Amino acid sequence: MSTTRPCSPGDRGPESSGASGASEGGVPGTGESEGGVSAGQAAVIGTSVPSSPSAAPSSSSSPSPVGEGTAPAGGGGRQGRRLSFDDQSGVVPLARDFTRQALYAWGWLPSATADQRAAAEDVLLVVSELVTNACLHAEGPDELLITCEKKVIRLEVSDRGTGQPAPRTPHQAGRPGGHGMFIVQRLCLDWGVVRTPGVAGKRVWAELAAPA
Repeated sequence: MSTTRPCSPGDRGPESSGASGASEGGVPGTGESEGGVSAGQAAVIGTSVPSSPSAAPSSSSSPSPVGEGTAPAGGGGRQGRRLSFDDQSGVVPLARDFTRQALYAWGWLPSATADQRAAAEDVLLVVSELVTNACLHAEGPDELLITCEKKVIRLEVSDRGTGQPAPRTPHQAGRPGGHGMFIVQRLCLDWGVVRTPGVAGKRVWAELAAPA
């Protein structure tokens, strides 16, 4: 298994697979409206503490809770949730709904402060960028894995693409496209690409911290 981490700005070279921002419209395979996540599409791993029924969003447009585990944002045990994109449409809103469920289950939502709200929004934005990037440059994502340990959330999006995600250098805010991985780099503690020898594709991962 090999891990490729972001290079220093002078070493990146031209962008090979940046996303074109957080917009969910116009991306192949993403659809236009948000839908729920069924238990058949998702799995919960590493759960330890039963969740409260009130932890999930109350909006009728939000997906129903998947699994029964919680890990408060400042808690210790490692929690994880896995979503398969096999035969799914609208994968960006699907991934956002799935991630939002996890944030409620793990105590990142509902947010009590502006900093907590911003941290949760950053997680949703980054998952949108990673999934969008897979749609635009890797024929779509295969799977989303979200794990939470202590105060760090790790997002991993797997695909079968051979490209190497990289922020466009230098970044030009007014130029269309190429902003996805720049956003990921700016918002995350760290990010990188993992490849397994003999296995097609890659996993693009990113880690974000809860507010202090």
